[in-house]
Amino acid sequence: MRKSTKVIGAVGFVLFIAVVLFAVLGPFIIPYDAYKQSGPSFMAPNRDHWLGTNDMGQDILAELAEGARTSLTIGILTALFATIIGGSVGILAGYIGGWFEVVVMRVIDVVLTLPFLPLMIVIAVYMGPGIFTQIFVITLVMWAGKARQIRAQTLSIKTTGPVLAAKTMGANHLYIFKKHIFPSVFPLFIPQFVGAVNTAILLESSLSFLGMGNPLVKSWGSILYYANSRSAFLTEAWVWWIIPPGICIVMVVLAFSLMGYYLEEKVNPRLSSYALAPKRQKREVVEDLTQVERDIVLSVQNLTVEYPKKGLYQEVVSNVSFDLQRGDVLGIVGESGSGKSTVATSIIQQLKLPGRSRGSIYFEGQALETLDDEQIRQLRGKDIGYIAQAAMNAINPVITIDKQLKEAIKVHQKLDEAEMDKRVMEVMTQVGLDTKWRFAFSHELSGGMRQRVIIAMALINRPKLIIADEPTTGLDVIVQVEIVQLLRKLQRELNISMIFISHDLPAVLSVTDRLIIMKYGHIIDSGESIEVAENSSHPYTRRLVDSIPLLKPKKVREAVLSS
Repeated sequence: MRKSTKVIGAVGFVLFIAVVLFAVLGPFIIPYDAYKQSGPSFMAPNRDHWLGTNDMGQDILAELAEGARTSLTIGILTALFATIIGGSVGILAGYIGGWFEVVVMRVIDVVLTLPFLPLMIVIAVYMGPGIFTQIFVITLVMWAGKARQIRAQTLSIKTTGPVLAAKTMGANHLYIFKKHIFPSVFPLFIPQFVGAVNTAILLESSLSFLGMGNPLVKSWGSILYYANSRSAFLTEAWVWWIIPPGICIVMVVLAFSLMGYYLEEKVNPRLSSYALAPKRQKREVVEDLTQVERDIVLSVQNLTVEYPKKGLYQEVVSNVSFDLQRGDVLGIVGESGSGKSTVATSIIQQLKLPGRSRGSIYFEGQALETLDDEQIRQLRGKDIGYIAQAAMNAINPVITIDKQLKEAIKVHQKLDEAEMDKRVMEVMTQVGLDTKWRFAFSHELSGGMRQRVIIAMALINRPKLIIADEPTTGLDVIVQVEIVQLLRKLQRELNISMIFISHDLPAVLSVTDRLIIMKYGHIIDSGESIEVAENSSHPYTRRLVDSIPLLKPKKVREAVLSS
């Protein structure tokens, strides 16, 4: 969590404590009774009455202290009821689903569409003004929004792996709810409650100002109501009669807003990413490449990537350097979280926010960090093709394959329709996809066919470099082999440089010329693929090779060559 967020939360907490102390201790410290006359009417502030008196001679400071008790009590109770009711309904609707969820959501829709002010007036006329009426009306208005938000979170949790695993092992609903659903959802109740207090106090003040509160009980809203009805605006009394309760309302709302902001980020740390996201800026080239280096299609030098954690930046990739020769295939192997995909996204300048990077990346002798956003956009998809993880899910389900392939062409080239048709059919043939599927939608294709479409999209503009980031993810074993063989075949035929990223060492060995082993964001081993697999002395590399069934070091070369 960012330091600034902690400061914001601390400021909100201090303001809240100040309001609570004023409400609790004020009536005992202030020497006047808020309900009794203690001076002349409309007395201006003085050393005896710091905020003056109202039209009945009652001390306004004493009224504020007494009103703080009422406003805070109504706000906290209303928020508690709304959060409990809304949270319970939301959890049940999200978990049970079916007709129950449909009915609940329609009720929520009706409640959210009801006009607030007419509803308050009707209920107040029926029930009569008072604190109970305020609590009931505000709770009735607020619970639906809480239910909708909690339901959405419950829906996402009940489809997670742990919940599905618990169901498959025969766990009953009560067990799943107690062990998985409620513990995951409950942290959201806290910021929801704090935000509800904020809203409830504002609504209570509004209702009291409209005369729907208890006329015999002091609250900040009722103070404003009487000030307005007794023509305080027509005299200078408005300065000490209207401004102080307004400041109190603003202060308590600000306190709960700041605390809510802190708690939201505490529950969901990803919210800080948007505030911390650095804008990509061009950097000056620190050194020129030699002529030999210019013959290298891609050169990564001292690449370091950092992400914020608890107010500080933590390195996830540290000083990664490698070169890729034209026409070669470089493999990057490592376990999940080793930094493989982070390196790939850094190359195409698509690092996930709020990450930041330093170091140098040269593509055909051009330092990418010196290019502006438009120049980088022209490189992506044209000179550098990218096949993302689980890429088959990236196909737009509502337009045909033909349109998506042509869309990739239109972004970078100006070809007429006939030329685009020719290019689409050519690349589909190259990836082994029958051209009859041009006008199909993604749901009409198998997983392997969709993966071939994504490969076709990466090749459609004839790039010089392909980055394949775990291109076989989610495919069955047979299709994985076909995709790997297809990539190697296309790379050789088109003489494209390629970076092949995977945690599947046998697949990487069958495709690549050179190999990099990554762990914890560092390159721990590198060299020619066969040499690394057979002769590496690094213990981590040896464990990777030894874990491959039937591919002991002596048989690695034979297995790779045969593939």
